[in-house]
Formats: sequence, structure tokens, C-alpha cells
Amino acid sequence: MLKNGKPELLIPAGSLEVLKTAVNFGADAVYIGGEAFSLRAKAKNFSREDMVEGIRYAHGHGVKVHVTANILAHNSDLAAADDYLRELAELKPDALIIADPGMFEKAGRLCPNAERHISTQANNTNYETFRFWHRLGAKRVVCARELSLAEIREIREKTSPELELEAFIHGAMCISYSGRCLLSNFFTGRDANRGACTHPCRWKYALVEETRPGEYLPVYENDRGSYIFNSRDLCMIEHIPELLGAGIDSFKIEGRMKTTLYVAAVARTYRRAIDDCTESEEKYRANLDWYREEIRKCTYRQFTTGFYFGRPDESSMVYDNNIYTQDAVYLGRIGSVDEAGRGYFEQRNKFCVGDRIEIMKPDGRDVPARVLALHTEEGEAVSSAPHPKQPLWLTLDEPVQTGDLLRMTPGENLRKNL
Repeated sequence: MLKNGKPELLIPAGSLEVLKTAVNFGADAVYIGGEAFSLRAKAKNFSREDMVEGIRYAHGHGVKVHVTANILAHNSDLAAADDYLRELAELKPDALIIADPGMFEKAGRLCPNAERHISTQANNTNYETFRFWHRLGAKRVVCARELSLAEIREIREKTSPELELEAFIHGAMCISYSGRCLLSNFFTGRDANRGACTHPCRWKYALVEETRPGEYLPVYENDRGSYIFNSRDLCMIEHIPELLGAGIDSFKIEGRMKTTLYVAAVARTYRRAIDDCTESEEKYRANLDWYREEIRKCTYRQFTTGFYFGRPDESSMVYDNNIYTQDAVYLGRIGSVDEAGRGYFEQRNKFCVGDRIEIMKPDGRDVPARVLALHTEEGEAVSSAPHPKQPLWLTLDEPVQTGDLLRMTPGENLRKNL
């Protein structure tokens, strides 16, 4: 727990922009990956320069930075791992997230000032495993996703209070035990345990009978096809009291490949839910509808509570289609505001002068606004923002501040006249 008695809210960041958004929208800590030794090789990840700036920005706002180094290393990885850990020692992150015992030992020797946290990839499913890692010097162990809240409570009771427990509470689930998957390696030669997963669990499959090669037999699940390995997303926003009661020190959100809007919405929603619940459960219960509505504005599959309330069965519908739902569209993040009150931003999705949009504030407010004008960096007035990442100056009928996010909800009357 943090000093104020609340669990840490740990938010993913796949880029410097997302890190700053996570910090601004309520994270107590962020976790990032460098350009090597991380299990999200397809994420943007952080260059050394971005990592320096990200750590500086987070620490300047009282937020911790955890760096993932959780590959299962082969012999050929070890020499480069030494160089990487020495480099991290210079950058001074607060913690390293590690799964491999060899990497754990190296981190303790080469990066001694950073805490060592044991990744969920290490299959941490019982209190003796947690005790083992604590004796070796781990500050924190991440609970396996296969654990129930009852099992986590027992682990908390039977381990040292000095050992911190971390658990995923929101985001994508993996069908393989603690993420230890071989499908990607088998199909594509890209090793999920070395950061190169191609996510074959999300692919569409059919059956082939041995004596009928080339004859594909569909496995019907719904009108979109069969996704027999695909999992719903974890969402525990309706169960914060139960998570607090289990003694979890850090609430972890999955998603280092997620968008800025996703990270902002999830961070802000769980921040408010945690704060409300620690103030009073009645206040938390009164705001459940707001939490649910905000989470639905993220990109998500349908939701599950995973293993927290017992082993999922068919009736819990853990496996479902591969279709993402998204109730809001990200338009951009305000990078600065000039003396005239115009916001400077990089456009991410098309919108037009006259549209009704929403200003997403870090403090939880959502301010409806109308687009009055758009100008290029050269001062040319334009009627729309059609080009991805085009820098523009934006004039709204409501004030904006640096760090605000802009979004709109498809289907609403976004271009109503005044």
C-alpha cells in the first residue's frame, strides 16, 4: 500500500506521450519497456532518450517508473543484458519487472538501486513461491492471473508484510498459463516468451479432418466465425472493494500497446474508483454507473472477471469473438495553449469545424465543446483535420489546458448548429 493507505495504481505506457498522459490522468506508477528485453516487442517502446525524459517527467510529478525486462533469456541474450542493465542503472528507474532467475540475479548485481519485481510470467501461484522470491531479494511479486481473490488473501496472510503483491485488474487476458504461450513460435517462429508474440490466439480457426485435406470445417460460435482461443478482457471496476479486501498493494492495468485515449480513460476511471472506495464504499457504489460508462468509452472486447471469483466455466463466456468495441474516438492531446486560448495538438482522427466534441479533463470532468476554428502551423484556416498527426491550432467555445484530451462519440449529433 502507499503511504495514504491506498493501493498503487500502475498504468502501462508504450510511448512517451502515453506515459505523460498516464501521469496526468492519475497513475501512481507507470511501467514501460525499453527497446530490448521486454515482452512487447511490437509496442513502440522507449528509446534511451525517451526513457530519460519519461523518468524525469514521472519523477517530477511524484510518479514511479517500472521498466520491464521480463523475457525468458537464452544464452545469446546474456551479454547484451549486462549492457542494458548497466544502462538502466544510470537512468535510475524505480523498479525492474523480471521473470527469468538469471536476469533477476544480474539485475541485483548490475542495477542495485532499483527494486526487483517478479513478473506474472514467472507463474506465481502459491505463497511458497512468493516467500522464495522475497528471500532472494524481490520487493514485489505479481500474482498469476489464474489466482482467485481467496488465494491472494491467503498469500497475503502467509507472506511478509514487507513483500508487496501486485495483480492485474483490467485489460487483455491470455489463454495460456501465466502467458507462457508457444503458439506464436510454432506458427511464425516468433517467440512470445522473448517479446515477439504475434497473438495467434486472436486468429480465426477451422477444423480439418485427417482424410479430407483442404476441406475446412467451421466451428460455429457466432455469425462472425470461430475464435476458440480468444479471451474476453478483464474488468474489475465493479469489484474494487473485493480487491482492497484481498490485500493487493498494486492494481495493475494491462496494455503497453494501447492508445493514449485508452490509457487516459482507464487511469482516470480507476483513479476515481479507488479514491471513492477508500473514502467510503457508499460513495463508490453511488458512482458505479459513471465508472461503467467511462470504461465503455475505451477500446475493449466484452468483459470478464477472469479467475478472481473461481475458475471460469463455459457459462461465464470467457471465450468470445475477436471484435473490439469502441464507444469514443480519440482526436488528440493538447500540447500547449497560446495567449488567445487556442490549443496546439497533433490530430489523430478526422473531425471538422462545427463538430461537437468532448474535452476530457484529468480531474474527471468531461466538457462538451464546439469546434469554432482550425488553423495550420502556417496560420491557414482549414475546415477539417483530415491528415493523421497533422499539427493544428484548435479554437473551441470552451477553454482547454495543456494535457487535456479530445474525443468524440460516433452516433451522436456532433455537427449541430448553434
